[in-house]
Amino acid sequence: MDRYQPDPRDQDAEPGAANAQREASRDSLLLAATLRVGGKETHVRVRNLSAGGLMAEYPGSVELGQAVSIDVRGIGWVDGRVAWATDGRVGIAFSAPVDPKLARKPVNSNKPRGEQGWLHVYPAAVPPRMKR
Repeated sequence: MDRYQPDPRDQDAEPGAANAQREASRDSLLLAATLRVGGKETHVRVRNLSAGGLMAEYPGSVELGQAVSIDVRGIGWVDGRVAWATDGRVGIAFSAPVDPKLARKPVNSNKPRGEQGWLHVYPAAVPPRMKR
């Protein structure tokens, strides 16, 4: 769930408008990414992602409309522009839509299927007072 209050200006939008669609399609998550601003790369944390853009934690300064690129796991490098920036966060509007579901897919290893390691879960030891 998004911890930030909705923008009251969004309530004035007509049904089917971009703002209404933006609210419905945003996916909250926590994902490491690399942001390229002015030729310099820095690590950021993506807090929400949609087909049209994202919000990331970025303590640096940026200008509205500034061209940026971001490398999101599962999606790759995406070009965009700074839509807003405030209090250590930045909103980026993508130049072209992406599939946000790709960021949630597990990262594959290059090993053949039979050679991949598997996570084994063993039952925890039962305390003596719980045994019957």
